Amino acid sequence: MHPAFSVVFFTTATGAGYGLLALLGVLTPLGYIPPDFWLGLVGTGLALGLIAAGLLSSTGHLGRPERAWRAFSQWRSSWLSREGVASVITFIPAGLFGIGWVLLGRTGGWVAIAGLLAAIGAIITVCTTGMIYASLKPIAQWHSRYTLPAYLIFAAMTGSVLLNALLQGFGVGSVAVLALSLLATLAGWGWKRATWRHDDRLEIPSTANTATGLAGGTVRSLEWPHTEENYLLKEMGFRIARKHSAKLRILAQASAFALPVLLLAATFALPWPFAAIPSVLAAIVQFAGMLVERWLFFAEAKHTVTLYYGR
Repeated sequence: MHPAFSVVFFTTATGAGYGLLALLGVLTPLGYIPPDFWLGLVGTGLALGLIAAGLLSSTGHLGRPERAWRAFSQWRSSWLSREGVASVITFIPAGLFGIGWVLLGRTGGWVAIAGLLAAIGAIITVCTTGMIYASLKPIAQWHSRYTLPAYLIFAAMTGSVLLNALLQGFGVGSVAVLALSLLATLAGWGWKRATWRHDDRLEIPSTANTATGLAGGTVRSLEWPHTEENYLLKEMGFRIARKHSAKLRILAQASAFALPVLLLAATFALPWPFAAIPSVLAAIVQFAGMLVERWLFFAEAKHTVTLYYGR
């Protein structure tokens, strides 16, 4: 049993894509990003490409992908459905923003409004993604005050690092964007460490005894309730050794936070085109590190149902 790569890639790619889209939608009309044709084409294309790739990969996680459209009808009660609705709606202003910038060469007026609406849609969509996990009471590691802010912080972090790489690559680097990406990465690192401290100290009150209402001894199951693994065991019943978890945490911190910080700090001292090299490397290394971090996010979570299997 291991976390499905489709979900790991989905949360990583869409977070980076929505973060980049939100920053483009806000900073371009404000003049922080020049209205260059190729920059607009690559920037909006990368943002929407990451979002689309993440959404498409998530369908591979479904047993019947052809029925994915039915999830949209449950928006009144399901955060997953709200995420789907928000992601589709966000494509409308994002597309108009891209058309206005790339094809019409405009970043003001209605294009600026479309960019702002795209940024708002991106933020809302990231919030709905975070709430999918934060709302799950049976998983104590996710049902905490750290989950939703983490999604927003990581989206801003990966999006700003991608934006800085784009600007440096096109020779129009911005000190403000570079500083934002560095500060966002430090904030993400601090938040992740705080989350791990919270999870390591977490005391889950439920036991097999409290679940069954039996006392006077330790409740043990004589045999499994079924002969094959079920959905919850495959999805939320992982067993990862503490030593492996510790090593992966170090790897995640090094690649998602520490190395990008060093590379971004080096960018301050380098002129163009040399500044583009550490900027692009920071974006690549960080994306790979976030895949590890997201894998741990799923692997270290424990569903209460595992109590019935003696875990």
